[in-house]
Amino acid sequence: MKKIKISLMLAAVTGFAATGAMAQSKANAWEGAYGQVGVGYGNFAPSISNGTATIPTGRPAPYPATLSGTTSATNVNNINTGLIGLAAGYNFGINQDYVLGLGLTYYPGASSSATGTLNTLYNGNVVGSTTATYNIKNLYNVFLSPGYVIDKDRLAYLKVGYTGATIGLSSPIIAYNTTNLTGIMVGLGYKQMINDKWYGFGEVNYASYGSQTASTTTTTRTTVSSSLKGTGTDLLIGVGYRF
Repeated sequence: MKKIKISLMLAAVTGFAATGAMAQSKANAWEGAYGQVGVGYGNFAPSISNGTATIPTGRPAPYPATLSGTTSATNVNNINTGLIGLAAGYNFGINQDYVLGLGLTYYPGASSSATGTLNTLYNGNVVGSTTATYNIKNLYNVFLSPGYVIDKDRLAYLKVGYTGATIGLSSPIIAYNTTNLTGIMVGLGYKQMINDKWYGFGEVNYASYGSQTASTTTTTRTTVSSSLKGTGTDLLIGVGYRF
C-alpha cells in the first residue's frame, strides 16, 4: 500500500511537470521540472511513553487468568545512519525572483539499527525485560518549496510538507512488527548550477512525527501496548538535473 501511495504522488509530480513543460516562456531560469539524488546523514530520536500490559497468570479459576500491568522503555538509543534521497519535482515560476516548488523525496532501503530495553511491570516491579532492536524505513516527504532566485545559477529555498516512515521492531521474545508514523517536515536548501543542466545542492530537513499506538504479543503471551513518536533530522548533499 505504501508503494502505491508513493507511486501516485510521483505520478502527480510528473503530471505537474508535463503541464509546466507545455507552458509558455519561463518566468526565470529555475522554473521547470527537476530530478536529483543526494547522500548524507540521518538521525531519528524516538519517544516511547509508558503503556499497558496484560500479563497471563497461567493459573486456573478461581484465580484471575490475567493481571493488568504497565510497560516502560529504558536506555533507548537514537538511530544514526547513512541516507540516500531520491527526489523529483516541479518549480512554478512566480516572477523573476521567486518560484514555488512541489516535490517528493523517497529514501530507499532501511536505516541502521538501534536498541532499547522494553520492560513489563506489575505493581511497580519489573517482571519481564527484553532488549529490542529497531530501525526506520519507507521514509518519504511530500513538500511545497518556496524559493528565492539569486540568479540563473543559484537558488535558495525552504521546504514544508508531510512526511511518513515505518518503524520496525523485534526482540528475542517479540516477532518483527511495524508501526507507521506520519508528521510534518521543514527544510532549508541551496542549489548551484554546475553547467547548463546539472546542479549541486545541499539541504537540511527536520521532521516531527505524531504519536501512534504500537501493540504486540510476546512469546510469553503478554500483550503490551504503548505510544511511539519521534523526531528526525537529515543532511544531504548531491546532484540534480534541471529540465
